Amino acid sequence: MAKTHEFEVIVVGAGGAGLMAGLYASKTAKTAVLSKLYPTRSHTGAAQGGVGAALGNVEEDNPDWHTFDTVKGSDYLGDQDAIEFMCQEAVKAVYELENYGLPFNRTPEGKIDQRPFGGHTNNITKKPVRRACFAADRTGHMILQTLYQQCIKNNVTFYDEFQVVDVIITNGVTAGVVAIELSTGELHTFRGKAVIFATGGHGRVWSITSNAYAYSGDGPAIFMRRGLPQQDLEFFQFHPTGIFKLGILITEGVRGEGGVLINGKGERFMPRYAPTVKDLASRDVISRAIYLEIANGNGVNGQDYVYMDVRPEVVNKFAEMDGRTRPDGSPYRVTGEEILSKLPDIIDFCRTYLGVDPVKDPMPIQPTAHYAMGGIPTNKYGEVIVDGNATVLPGLYAAGECACVSVHGANRLGTNSLVDLIVFGKYAGIRAAEYAKGASLAPMPTDAPDFARAQFDALLNSKGTERVPDLGNEMKKVMMDYVSVFRTEEGMNKALTKVRELQARFKNVRVEDHGKIFNTDLLNAWELGNLLDIAEVTAVCAINRTESRGAHAREDYPKRDDTNWLKHTLAWKENNEVKLDYRPVVITKFQPKERVY
Repeated sequence: MAKTHEFEVIVVGAGGAGLMAGLYASKTAKTAVLSKLYPTRSHTGAAQGGVGAALGNVEEDNPDWHTFDTVKGSDYLGDQDAIEFMCQEAVKAVYELENYGLPFNRTPEGKIDQRPFGGHTNNITKKPVRRACFAADRTGHMILQTLYQQCIKNNVTFYDEFQVVDVIITNGVTAGVVAIELSTGELHTFRGKAVIFATGGHGRVWSITSNAYAYSGDGPAIFMRRGLPQQDLEFFQFHPTGIFKLGILITEGVRGEGGVLINGKGERFMPRYAPTVKDLASRDVISRAIYLEIANGNGVNGQDYVYMDVRPEVVNKFAEMDGRTRPDGSPYRVTGEEILSKLPDIIDFCRTYLGVDPVKDPMPIQPTAHYAMGGIPTNKYGEVIVDGNATVLPGLYAAGECACVSVHGANRLGTNSLVDLIVFGKYAGIRAAEYAKGASLAPMPTDAPDFARAQFDALLNSKGTERVPDLGNEMKKVMMDYVSVFRTEEGMNKALTKVRELQARFKNVRVEDHGKIFNTDLLNAWELGNLLDIAEVTAVCAINRTESRGAHAREDYPKRDDTNWLKHTLAWKENNEVKLDYRPVVITKFQPKERVY
């Protein structure tokens, strides 16, 4: 018999979006946050460079410019009403974080300091604008610490190391969730008037990724098993600057501080691909440029990487060539001490993992699977929608990377992941608490834990010989080979065939550990099932979208096709098949046009 708990609002996930949701829900509702990790170990802590908000502290800026840059960055697939809402609310949300105690870097006048980031521009001059508010290169870490402290202060109840494995919906209304307590292996039922999913992304589908091991697509996979759709899963961002072979992120803030990309011939190559903003182009543009340089034989030492160079003498040389200045109009020049003070973690990562000192040596980098633009479809208040008509499922919410509002469209701008989670996490929490005040607890079926229990029993009772690491590695390799930065129908069909073969083999997977206490072997197997389902749907959606847009770059369909494809993909899993439908993109101020950087 599963233990039962009751709350008004239940938040699943304790990263930035989950903590923001929990904090704002707890102001008026009895709130619990469930997390498979201790909250401050959540993947938001890996976000480095900054959170975008048009404060205008360092130079002229305004939220309308931020809105346009986000629409343009999304390759016009982002919903413009939601984007405008996010960019307007970002300013207030950043000041709220400051008031909660987040230790932002400061200008000499004591204001929140800001740095340039890729794709963020002065819309008049078209030059990069300083919009990213930052705490050295630990911005996400600081957000986690700050929000967790505020949640504790606000009496949020935390269930740490509880893995949510199912969502319960009765008569079309949300009733709660089922979770497994990692320390005992026991199932718990959590009844709630409102449930908010904030479970993060699914970068572990690919072999080279910046994502934490815990990022296994739990929320979207749980939703698909319950017949709920996913939106735009074909769009997954490859960040251009991951540490070679490891995928550990080198923040875009390095380029914001003046770092440049250098190929194996010693050439700065981004001016060929983005003549105006050069190394501060959007991520999809730079990732493709790196791949093309490598394909043309310009990788370093003939290998699949190029250099990111932030050595002061290099930064100063190209800053002078570009005519870059400081806000006071003086020439932009940096010293090793400045680089060290603004990028301490990046320098430490490179020294530790590469034996490279970025102040003295260039860093070897390659694109790394980084961020899911697609996920659980929601409106701008975090309410989950279930069809192409934007029908809301009462009591169910999602925020952060597992959700698709859609503000990122086909390509997310740097800093907008943190903007996304603080704005939409906040409003999901507010709306969930408002809903809970006017709702009753939906009836919880007596057999609520049975669906989850059957999944784990099948894994534990399997007599098969397949191993989780083997299946996982085969999935990651085929997705990296055929469903990454560049794609073709032939290659993606190979990937889809392989993933479906792996799904069949997964039924014969063997779990070695049959114990109950912290059975990570069992949980890894369950997570692999999630990743395989997401890999399948990603491949189907990508094959079906016969155009190139943002992060979805097809060599066999190299042009963007607004006539046929200016629409969001919705995907369901039904009877072991993937069913597709579509919903329109919301366009308000900005008609689609060619992106030029």
